[in-house]
Amino acid sequence: MARETDLLILGGGTGGYVAAIRAAQKGMKVVIVEKDKLGGTCLHRGCIPSKALLRSAEVHDTMKKSAEFGIENEGGFKVNFSKIQERKQAIVDQLHQGVQALCKKNKITILHGTGAVLGPSIFSPVSGAIAVTFDDPEVEEEIIVPKKVIIATGSTPHTLPALPLDEEMILSSNGMLELEQLPESIAIVGGGVIGVEWASLLNSLGVSVTLIEFLDRLVVNESKSISKELKKSFEKRGITVKLNSEVVSAEKSKKQVHLKIKDQDDVVVEKVMVAIGRKPNVNKIGLQNTSIKYDNKGIQVNEFYQTAEGHIYAIGDCIDTLQLAHVAMKEGEIAVSHMLNEAVEPINYVNVPRATYTNPEIASVGYTKETLPENRKVKMGTFNFNGNGKALITGGDLGFVEVIRDEETDDLLGVSIIGPHATDLISEASTSIYLDATPLELGEAIHPHPTLSEAIQEAALDTYKMAIHK
Repeated sequence: MARETDLLILGGGTGGYVAAIRAAQKGMKVVIVEKDKLGGTCLHRGCIPSKALLRSAEVHDTMKKSAEFGIENEGGFKVNFSKIQERKQAIVDQLHQGVQALCKKNKITILHGTGAVLGPSIFSPVSGAIAVTFDDPEVEEEIIVPKKVIIATGSTPHTLPALPLDEEMILSSNGMLELEQLPESIAIVGGGVIGVEWASLLNSLGVSVTLIEFLDRLVVNESKSISKELKKSFEKRGITVKLNSEVVSAEKSKKQVHLKIKDQDDVVVEKVMVAIGRKPNVNKIGLQNTSIKYDNKGIQVNEFYQTAEGHIYAIGDCIDTLQLAHVAMKEGEIAVSHMLNEAVEPINYVNVPRATYTNPEIASVGYTKETLPENRKVKMGTFNFNGNGKALITGGDLGFVEVIRDEETDDLLGVSIIGPHATDLISEASTSIYLDATPLELGEAIHPHPTLSEAIQEAALDTYKMAIHK
């Protein structure tokens, strides 16, 4: 017997469960099909656990500098990685319980199984019925017939033919989170957000890190000046950074991995992490039974996340947009609003805030100098954290803020930050762009003193050559 519902969401990750809650709040009867745990990659294998580890690394960095603050620690201290992992897992478990409670509160039905989209059948004259199979062989397959569907199946780590993952010596980010002890040395292949975050935290915890990037700079989605500053900071900390470097093979012995680098010396390490991005989960979910268009970049959708089958939507990492948790959340909310015929504005992806939790942190919103449209006349404003009182007080005086102003329209086009608490500070800039504030309005708003936010104020004013402390 087929079960009917208003909305079925295939995948209970960040985008899926947020869409489910929003739909339930609007009065829809909602079913989530999730084969693993609610919260998905972000909660269990991405954003949350990695940031918990980064926080432990940050505490270790602070302790190593305690003498600078007049706090002497003659007895010394050591890293207990098991306890770091226990703390990480406790945070994940608490948040997981919270997501489960939210779904229960909103009367969302959770089916723990694997879902596949069916084509037209005896259950429905159009594509969109979902066949749900369960791990328990004694539980029969169930057919759900929803009025609307949201596909939110997420993504999985990508790798290279030269670096086959075994999650023991050659690991993805998934395998890294399951480490029971820290290696003495590691090579991280990929200098994007995931790679540089892991390089930062492992170096802080005492691991010898070699960071290998195929392109000519790290974090290529940020401005070149920020890439340069991050590289300089990493090398000062003892991280070996290899740019324009291609890994051609990996040979494993009992305790080491020999990486062959094109036209360079071999790199020999205890473990290798592959951090070259993630691929959308679009196979084995029944899309071939529909007219939905998809490829290795993901499912094709319109600006409201409708697929070629108008009653089926797709959001998050399984479509070709920014692979960020907060993006998936917003896409889910927009998809629900659209299917309910509510007025909704599409996302301007340029103005989505981006965050990298290295030490120093990186965050940006809007354009960078490198991504500006052609023929745009702009003024740049900058301010260094070594001129900011709060940064000096906290010992985090590395880095700077960049602000871009449109000369003709006076619009705030972009803000980039590398420095202390950049990932928190960027929200002011993001809100300013959303509210169409000018850099002058951002700069003339009173900022409390002493705070790190004054660096944004000064950089905004610097686009008019009006900065006070520069």
